[in-house]
Amino acid sequence: MSQGSFKDELVAQIPGLRAFAVSLCGSVTLADDLVQEALLRAWSNSDKFQRGTSLRAWLFTILRNVYYSQYRKRAREVQDSDGVFARGIAVSGDQESHLDLADFRKALAKLPAEQREVLTMVGASGLSYEEAAVICGVEIGTIKSRVSRARTKLGELMGLSDRRPGASGRMSLAASRSGAGADSPERVK
Repeated sequence: MSQGSFKDELVAQIPGLRAFAVSLCGSVTLADDLVQEALLRAWSNSDKFQRGTSLRAWLFTILRNVYYSQYRKRAREVQDSDGVFARGIAVSGDQESHLDLADFRKALAKLPAEQREVLTMVGASGLSYEEAAVICGVEIGTIKSRVSRARTKLGELMGLSDRRPGASGRMSLAASRSGAGADSPERVK
């Protein structure tokens, strides 16, 4: 079947499709949308139509399937005209964490190179003090001292000198990288 004759046969079926759609949904406006969607699907799947079978039956089947798909979709939708449900699932913006990360990067860049290096190895890369000591060629105590000084200095640069009662005084680098707020307990370890 050529595209021209297929198109002509589709157009010839529109009145019957429209009447069927109105009987399904009860609204002329919704029926027109339904017929349009069915015709679009039929046109895009014209290669799947088997010659010698009833085009009318094929189109009615498509229209019926489109109607029931939309019907099931509407059944899952929740009417929320006053916005009660939408307010309950709203997610706050992520802008602050982006700014916190930018502040952290600036503060990290201000640290001396040896402190920044060990803090990155131990805090961000997850290396042990022993592994960092071997890599840097220094004693473990030197690594611990550099990490401690780096964390303290980083906390000062970021304005995190306020410590929680009972905290050990060391700031968690991983928590700082995640963008927790300055007053957030996750930021101080």
